[in-house]
Amino acid sequence: MHKRIIFAVAAVMVALMLICGCTGTTSDPTPVETQQLRIATTTSLYDTKLLDHLTSIFEEEYNAEVLIVSAGTGKAIEYGQNGDVDVLMVHDRAREDAFLADGYGTDRRVFAYNYFVLVGPESDPAGINGMQPEAAFTAIREAGMADGSDVVFVSRGDASGTHSKEKAIWKGAGFNYSADVQGSGDWYQEAGTGMGATLTMSNEKQAYTLSDIGTYLAYKGDLDLVTLVDEGDILLNIYCAMQINPAKYPDTNTTVAKDWINFMISDDVQKEIASFGVDQYGQPLFYAAQDDWEKIGVPQAEVKDPIA
Repeated sequence: MHKRIIFAVAAVMVALMLICGCTGTTSDPTPVETQQLRIATTTSLYDTKLLDHLTSIFEEEYNAEVLIVSAGTGKAIEYGQNGDVDVLMVHDRAREDAFLADGYGTDRRVFAYNYFVLVGPESDPAGINGMQPEAAFTAIREAGMADGSDVVFVSRGDASGTHSKEKAIWKGAGFNYSADVQGSGDWYQEAGTGMGATLTMSNEKQAYTLSDIGTYLAYKGDLDLVTLVDEGDILLNIYCAMQINPAKYPDTNTTVAKDWINFMISDDVQKEIASFGVDQYGQPLFYAAQDDWEKIGVPQAEVKDPIA
């Protein structure tokens, strides 16, 4: 019974279409029932328009109505824990594992990956260009805390997958996030918003921030920020989809959830993911996981085995 208002309007519209027979053809008076799929997703998949592209294909092939709520990974997971959605799509392995272990999700599949980048003003006041991520974070903190400094780092600050990655980098650099970074001065500011809005805020402040490469490329045309750090094993960013456990939430639309996840790991859609953004940005916003499972350290079954 934990249904969110965000889905209510779309659900009513779909119901009215069915009552009116709007989903049928003029030659067939019998309405064709439209499947409804509810997805909670991380903002990067939404802000880059990848999901817009893929849902249009899915809706036509499966006679489905896809309803998407976009939020940071932490909030998206809450939607899944409440049974508000059928599918969860996020990028934070530790919390994904906990979600599965607690019985909220099943059938995790990895469909894409890309990398995080550290972006900032071209003037690079902290001098981080070309550094490893941990060294760059250390340099930003030192420069930001210096007297008279104008160095600023903008954090997502929203319990998202990107925020989790940021905290992992601080830890790798030898800092206690809550004691040494958060609240340590005006140099460190928390946006509390999605990736696109965080990039916009960072641009306005001429600040540094951590972003997935996909969202950065999608927003790059409106930004003065440049990529300064883009190498380091810790920057790997893996995206998965899983269905909400019907044993815990019987109202979950299991059939269409399985259809969606199998769709995401299918050969055709993997090709769509690999080519998405190339024409516009000169490189893909995401890489298909199917053929790179060894490279990204994911079991082959998690990228290739369809859900029965």
